[in-house]
Amino acid sequence: MRHPRFGLLAVGLTALTLAACQPSSPDAAAPAAATDAAQVAVSDPWIRETPPNAAVAGGYLTLRSAADDRLVSVDSAAAAAVEIHEMRHDGGMMRMRELPDGVPLAAGTDVELRPGGYHLMFIDPVEPLRAGATVEATLHFEHAPAQQVQFDVRPLAGDAAAEGHSGH
Repeated sequence: MRHPRFGLLAVGLTALTLAACQPSSPDAAAPAAATDAAQVAVSDPWIRETPPNAAVAGGYLTLRSAADDRLVSVDSAAAAAVEIHEMRHDGGMMRMRELPDGVPLAAGTDVELRPGGYHLMFIDPVEPLRAGATVEATLHFEHAPAQQVQFDVRPLAGDAAAEGHSGH
């Protein structure tokens, strides 16, 4: 005589095995995929005002990535091209060079693109950049999705009003 418990046990184990072998639904994988593309936080994007007929403009910002990543390129309709550059001391001289591979972004670390260090070089601006204006650009990363950024154009010699030179 067969035991009814063994039959129920066999049916239960078979159901569990079949359920475990089923592919997961696309919706179940969506949250994991969304977190795989780590975001990069962008803060304080600005460009220095340019004198008339300037061939270049410097762009600056701070980037903070949740995972190791790399800023690989930047596009902007405001300039013929945007290059990623580095200024550094070499043999007692300040030297600037393009970084064709971009800037590495270590996870959880602020990476400052600032005067005298890493920076963006807006080549051949379409028109002079005036203080108070904004410039749109798209940042492209190795892993994170591209981001639209609005750069504030700041005065060439600092904020004249803040320095007490308004009215000159």
